[in-house]
Amino acid sequence: MIRLRSLASLAALSVAMLPAAARAQQPVQPPGQPPAQPQPPRPFTTGNPLGLPVTPATAGAFEPMSANVKVFGAIFSAESCSYDATRGVIVVPNRGVTQAVQANDAFVSFINHDGSVHTARWIGVQGPAERAGLTPPLVLNEPFGSDIANGILYLADRDGGTGPGVPSVAVIRKFDLRTGAPVGEMRVDRVAWFNDIAVAPDGTIYATQTGAFGENPDASTWQLWRIAPDGSASILVQGAPLFQPNGVALDGAGSVVVVNMGNPDVLTFSRDGRLLRTEAAAQAGNDGLVILPDGTKYVSSVRFGGVSRIRPGRPAELIARNIPSAASMCYDAGGKQLVIPMNPNNGLAFVKIE
Repeated sequence: MIRLRSLASLAALSVAMLPAAARAQQPVQPPGQPPAQPQPPRPFTTGNPLGLPVTPATAGAFEPMSANVKVFGAIFSAESCSYDATRGVIVVPNRGVTQAVQANDAFVSFINHDGSVHTARWIGVQGPAERAGLTPPLVLNEPFGSDIANGILYLADRDGGTGPGVPSVAVIRKFDLRTGAPVGEMRVDRVAWFNDIAVAPDGTIYATQTGAFGENPDASTWQLWRIAPDGSASILVQGAPLFQPNGVALDGAGSVVVVNMGNPDVLTFSRDGRLLRTEAAAQAGNDGLVILPDGTKYVSSVRFGGVSRIRPGRPAELIARNIPSAASMCYDAGGKQLVIPMNPNNGLAFVKIE
């Protein structure tokens, strides 16, 4: 399948395809000119809401876009989303182009309840070449799962994987939800990348490794991990009843709920990894999981496009159908709706539930 990409992506791809020597070549210093001085570190900044200038400038210079204009878009290969109740916006991490094309290309958008754009690039308004010069530096490569807890935006990112023979390493990156600045990271060297994450109030992270597919896959690669606030990581559940685990969330009791891609199972585990309950979504191939305070679960199928609703003690019912690549969704409490990133379709689907 051929998929059209944006001009920016094509430009990045063209640069990546240049011979290494051409990419590494530095501008020639004119004769008699003093050598260029290194640029001083620049403070970390986030992008402005829609208006001009796009990037922050002198205090008072920014002017918002006029209220009679609505902008849609800003989504590029998003796998998950979260809801910022303070701002009242949907927080969408965009993966950008893959690591093999351009490292450090991802960014985070703010989206309004109606799907219009609030801030096209909040974290990651700078290009990859500029990010190392920020204070603190910004690294954001290919974020998958996301969650917000205690004023921190957590993203399941990865390093490496930039070419053949270059290993990929899972990294949980943390950002201050008020300023957007990086506030730490946790590397898990035994994992190439995590699919989804859920963060407990004490900062403990639960993360899924979807693992192997195909005929006779290695079930030991299907894993649920627990990462303590100090960064120490361990496998909480491995193999069955996990079957290509994907979405993960915490219920009202603090139990860990996981949806499988390989079958319709929705599994509830205690925080020490004991299986407490097994439910079934209306479809298999699941990715997204939202749990409301009353215990109702919503599950999205990235393979079959449906959204299942599972009320406590009742069988699943299919409330939406045929959403392409329905990925790891979030609940927009301000809009009383599910928001579902659609992966390579570069868009968001909205499903009202109240």
